[in-house]
Amino acid sequence: MERKPGLTLVTHPQEYFRQLVLEAMGRQSVAAQPETEFYLVNLLQQFMVTDRLYPRGEEPLALMVKEALEQTAIEAQRVLFKQVGDVSLYVAGFFQDSLNRKLVDVDYYIDMGGTAYKQVANLADDTTFRSVYEELADKFGTFVEVLADVSDKTTSKSEANLLRLYELWVRTRSERAAKQLQEAGIIPNETIKKDWQ
Repeated sequence: MERKPGLTLVTHPQEYFRQLVLEAMGRQSVAAQPETEFYLVNLLQQFMVTDRLYPRGEEPLALMVKEALEQTAIEAQRVLFKQVGDVSLYVAGFFQDSLNRKLVDVDYYIDMGGTAYKQVANLADDTTFRSVYEELADKFGTFVEVLADVSDKTTSKSEANLLRLYELWVRTRSERAAKQLQEAGIIPNETIKKDWQ
């Protein structure tokens, strides 16, 4: 079977994303503690599978924050705030172009994500985790740009961006859309319902 030019088979995603993150940080002269670099790499690897981005459906961030504030258990609060931070960071970094056509823009995601990570830091009982989440909160906009840089290096920019392509696949289960998503390193999850919106 002949390979298409420009396609790279990634057999070790963690090392692949680590290299991309470190290169992006170098291009932008961004310094971070090693644990935070590791967190960014794992975030990219985690969201390779699209259903991990919105495990509860595409619930608005504000509702997730409301639910986190209403939790009485600290661990439940921490999990929800972490999810808000992770989704905000990934979406604001990887899908900046699509946010230009939405009611909320990248600044909304930066505010929500930075605030969410600050809450996780406040709730953390381990000093290393606290330090990582404080850095993520304090440099949230900077890390959004690092992920945007990674996005620029890994995704093709066209009129039909990846977010719209994913939304198309969710609604139609188009094989073409699925193939394009896979070529971009996103693995569509067949368990997502067609009526998702």
